[in-house]
Amino acid sequence: MAERPEDSRRVAGGTRKRTERERQASPAEKGKTRPKAEDLLEEVLRRENLLQALHRVRSNQGAPGVDGMTVEALVPYLKENWPSIREQLREGRYHPAPVRQADIPKPEGKGRRSLGIPTVLDRLIQQAILQVLSPIFDPHFSESSYGFRPGRGCHGAVQRAQAHVAAGYRWVVDLDLEKFFDRVDHDTLMARVARRVKDKRLLRLLRRYLAAGMMSGEVVQARGAGTPQGSPLSPLLSNILLDDLDRELEKRGHRFCRYADDCNIYVRSKAAGERVMKSIARFLVQRLRLQVNREKSAVARPWERTLLGYTLTWHTRPKLKVAPAAVQRAKAFIKEVIRRGRGRTLAKVIGDLTPFLRGWVAYFRLCQVKGLFEELDQWIRRKLRCILWRQWKRPRTRAMKLIERGVERQRAFASAFNGRGPWWNAGAAHLHAALPVPWLHQQGLLSLLAEHQRLLGLARTAVCRTARTVV
Repeated sequence: MAERPEDSRRVAGGTRKRTERERQASPAEKGKTRPKAEDLLEEVLRRENLLQALHRVRSNQGAPGVDGMTVEALVPYLKENWPSIREQLREGRYHPAPVRQADIPKPEGKGRRSLGIPTVLDRLIQQAILQVLSPIFDPHFSESSYGFRPGRGCHGAVQRAQAHVAAGYRWVVDLDLEKFFDRVDHDTLMARVARRVKDKRLLRLLRRYLAAGMMSGEVVQARGAGTPQGSPLSPLLSNILLDDLDRELEKRGHRFCRYADDCNIYVRSKAAGERVMKSIARFLVQRLRLQVNREKSAVARPWERTLLGYTLTWHTRPKLKVAPAAVQRAKAFIKEVIRRGRGRTLAKVIGDLTPFLRGWVAYFRLCQVKGLFEELDQWIRRKLRCILWRQWKRPRTRAMKLIERGVERQRAFASAFNGRGPWWNAGAAHLHAALPVPWLHQQGLLSLLAEHQRLLGLARTAVCRTARTVV
């Protein structure tokens, strides 16, 4: 690969406009001098970098690896053993421990996903490496890449997707890479890391982390491919590999947004989408040795697909809304919390629900279709009323409880002895009168709609303040 001239923007005696990648790289270049590419391991082992990595590992907590060491036990272990570990790293004698396999269910119950949990010591070393490599690679990543990058995230990705559709690109090539984290080719990945990292000791250490075995039960399985999810380095390494895909899409002039291994390409017609799907699938196989999952990938309308829990409406100016699958997962979680809450006070159940509800609406605060929050609020209130109706058990007890809460006596007894089930009664007028919305809010219930409106108000205030500052 030929080296670029000292100032690659000077072409034929003139000056061309800087590319997006060069504009991204500029802020980092203006900062403090970076360590030499041939001596990065010493920067990894620098005391300040290690202390920052230690703080991050301790704040993240996490489960023990194959050695059983907890985060709390790491500092005493380091005080006694770090000098020898540091020398092993410098001399190239350090070998990472195998990662511990842990399986978690995939969304919607579609199988299980394998995580690889490194030991706490290896998480520390990987975090220290990440802090050195991220400033080297990240400034050169695509503007359309949003996954696991500083200052970027899911919200930026869905807003970019919305802008593409609003611009008239109303077909999407939704690419799903088949078992991406399990099938990353180590040689292909390391060749791309070596483009910017020249320190052979660090490259050898990275290769050893990639090749570290995975322990399932009492058996350690060797790995010749893949970067198991669960390690600090895995997201950066995936971005390094898939940056070639971003470059190819940019070279072809496509509009796209990518979040880790989820990539959506926006085109103007179905025929164009099918052509792009075939050519990009061929590129992934030939250049990156990755396979496209044909069952999960599709060329479709954006409002028929899901991106990071969001989807779009079909309007000329599309609105963001919560995808139906995300709503179903939220309901499944709420049902489980309520099921566990039988026999406990309503306030306790609401207390268990509140952190989830607050986090859920904060993530979906970009949603522009408020009707969903109203519907979900109504459904949650009905589930809570159902809990109390079940707890009251006997018809006479139910009648007396309704009377205590202001329901007229004759109506209360008729409702208590109506023979209907808890779910029907939870939606009936007598329980709405006995357990009105303000009373449920007094018990601590968070209104999704009110919280969503509050977050929108905060966002508008922040935008106005920024605008005044700029003016």
